[in-house]
This record gives sequence, structure tokens and C-alpha cells, in this order.
Amino acid sequence: MLIVLALGVPLIVLCRWIWLGGVQNWMSADLWHSLRQTLMLGVGGALLTTACVIPIAWLGIRYPHRIFRMLEGCIYITSSLPGIVTALALVTVTIHYARPIYQTEITLFLAYLLMFMPRALINLRAGIAQAPVELENVARSLGSTPAKALWSVTMRLAAPGAAAGAALVFLGVSNELTATLLLSPLGTRTLSTGFWALTSEIDYVAAAPYAMLMILISLPLTAILYMQSKKIAGL
Repeated sequence: MLIVLALGVPLIVLCRWIWLGGVQNWMSADLWHSLRQTLMLGVGGALLTTACVIPIAWLGIRYPHRIFRMLEGCIYITSSLPGIVTALALVTVTIHYARPIYQTEITLFLAYLLMFMPRALINLRAGIAQAPVELENVARSLGSTPAKALWSVTMRLAAPGAAAGAALVFLGVSNELTATLLLSPLGTRTLSTGFWALTSEIDYVAAAPYAMLMILISLPLTAILYMQSKKIAGL
């Protein structure tokens, strides 16, 4: 009953606003521009974050030293901070010490990296843990370099975990608001910032398509994550 209320009531209200807006609401150029930018930032943030956590996850599993545990702890602590804190910290640092990258995609992706690394790290760590180190050793004994053995053996086995982590990062980036508002270049408009701007003007009819698109781009990834969790659980 609670699930029905939690999901049904917002969807009913959202569909009502969409019905009131009619087809012309979906003809807005800003809406589709926001969708394109959301997808670009989401995919870019997911790929960057997943790539950055590969060495951290691998070292944490293969060489469980105190230094790597401390590094992981710092990642979790940083991501636990509110997005507004991370964004303001990056604003301060870039204004005083790295002015050329202030309000650029570089700073924005750095914020996404700091905020969403644990989502990719936890899943990738679990995937690498399931890949026996003996397979890497065999690949090296057959002439593969350590990097090639990691990529061709371990990462292939850990690919489902990496994909799950990337999907979670994509979902987080697609719905992120505060850091995107503060750090994005001028003219950037995502679905979340567009929805926020229109609801701030009490224009719920115009904001409804933005909310619906956020739901629609989240559904496929959510379904994939759900099916993968059932597969892992053996259900």
C-alpha cells in the first residue's frame, strides 16, 4: 500500500500536469536541449568516475594495505558531504588557484567524481573480488603485461560490477542539481536544472515534461540493476 501511494500519487499528479500542458509542452527546444545535455553529462560522468576507481578498487583488493583503506575512507567521507558543500569548495579553489577552469566542464566533472565515486567503487570492488588473482598470474606467465592481464582477465570478469556502478553514477548525475547549478558553464541546462527553474516560477505545467523525461531515462537502468541484483542473489 505504501509503495502504491509513494509511486502512484506523484505519477498521477505528474500525468495530470502533462495532460493540461498538451502536445505543445513537448515542442519546446529547451526541453530537448536539456535532455541532450543531461545525457552527455551523465554518460561522461559515469565513464570518468568508473575509469578513475579501477586502480583504487584493484589495489584495495589485491593489496589491502592501510594506505588504500584510508584512501577509500576519504572517498566515502567526501561523497557523504552535501552537494552544496562540495560545489562551494570547488568554487573557492578554482577562483583562487585555478581560475581558467572555473565554471567549465572540468570543474563540473570533478564535482561529479567526488560526489559519486563510491557508487562505482563499491560495485567494481565486488566484481574484482570475484575474479581470482590466479587468473591474472596465469595471464602474466603467458606473456601478458600486468596492465593487459588486468584489462583482459580481471576487468572482463568484473564488467557487470563496473556496468552497475556506471549506471548508478549516471542516475546520480542525471538528477543532480546543486553542483550543476553552481559549477556548470553558462548556458548549461539539464533536466534537473530546467525542472527547478520552472517550478521556482510555479509553472508546474511546463515543468512536468522535464520530470517525466528524468523518470523515463532512469527506468531502463533501474530495470537492469534490478535484474542484475536478482541474478547475483540467485533468484
